[in-house]
Amino acid sequence: MEIYAMRWHEAQKDRWSAVHVRKVEQALRRDVLPDLGRVPISEIDGPMLLRTLRKVEARGAIDTAKRIRQHMSAIFQFAMAEGVAAGDPAAGIVKGLRPSPPAGQQPAVRSIEEAREILRTMDASTSDPQTKLASRLLALTAVRPGIVRAATWSEIEGVDWTDPGAPSPAAFWRIPAARMKLEQEDKTDKAFEHLVPLPEQAVAVLRQLRRLSGAHEFIFRSVRSSTKPMSENTIGYMYARNGYSGRHVPHGWRATFSTVMNERAVAARRLEDRPIIDGMLAHKLKGISGSEMAYNRAIHWSRRCELAAEWADLLMKGLPHARSIMT
Repeated sequence: MEIYAMRWHEAQKDRWSAVHVRKVEQALRRDVLPDLGRVPISEIDGPMLLRTLRKVEARGAIDTAKRIRQHMSAIFQFAMAEGVAAGDPAAGIVKGLRPSPPAGQQPAVRSIEEAREILRTMDASTSDPQTKLASRLLALTAVRPGIVRAATWSEIEGVDWTDPGAPSPAAFWRIPAARMKLEQEDKTDKAFEHLVPLPEQAVAVLRQLRRLSGAHEFIFRSVRSSTKPMSENTIGYMYARNGYSGRHVPHGWRATFSTVMNERAVAARRLEDRPIIDGMLAHKLKGISGSEMAYNRAIHWSRRCELAAEWADLLMKGLPHARSIMT
C-alpha cells in the first residue's frame, strides 16, 4: 500500500502547511508502513488496520491513533477513486479504537512516590541515556513535552559550562514565546516568553547532556540527524515499553507537579502559592496581557525558584545523580 499512501500524501501538499506535510509523512512511515507498506492495498482489511493502530495506542498515543485512522481512510478513498480498492476498511474500525481521555486529563500518576518510581524504572531500563535524561528534565521542569524535545542550548542561561563543579543558583531556561502554547498573535510578543527556574538537579541533567550534544544546536538530537531535534514520541515510547501505557504519559508530569505541589500548599496553608504554581505551568488566563504576565512573573520569581527547588528535592529524594545515567 505504500505507493498509494505516498501518492495520496503528495496530492495534499498544495493545501497543507509544510509542517503538517512533514508530520503526516512521519506518522505514516513510523506507525503504518512498517506493518502494511508491502501489503497490496486491496488485501488490507479492518482487523489488519486495527492491529496496527493498537500498537500506537499501546504507547499511550490515543489521539495519534485516531488521526492515523483518518489518514488511512483518506488513503483508501484515494485508492477507491483510482479503482484499486473496493472499500474503506478504516471507516469501519472507529468503534474499535480506545476513546480519548477527557480534555486536560492526560494519564498521570498523582503522588510523589509514584513519580519517583517512574524515574527509577526509566533509569533501570535499556533505553539510551539521552531519552532517560530527557524524561528526568521533563519531570523536573514540568514544561510541555514539545518544549523539552526542541530545546536549544541558547535557551539555557546562568550556567558556567566551563566549570563542571560550579554551582548555578541563578540558572533558568528562557523559552521564547514563539515556542509556547499561545494564540498566534501572542507568539511574537516577547512578554509572553516563559522563564523556568532550573534547580541544581536540572542543571546536573543538562551537564550530562552537554557531553552528548554540547556542540550542536538542539539539546536533544534526533538519532537520524544532528541538525534536528529528538522525535516527538521518543519519551512516550520509553514509558509504554516499561509498563506505563495508559498510566502516565510525558505530558502527565504537568498534572503530577500540579497535584503534588498544590496539595502541599493547601496542607501548609500557603494558598498564595497556588496561583504561582499555575504560573509555573505557563497557564495563560484570558484577558491577561503580556505585560501583566511579565509583571506577575517578576514579582513572584524568587518564590518560583523556591518552589522549583522544593519540587526537585521531593522528586529526586533517594534517586542517584544524573551522572549515573551515563555509566
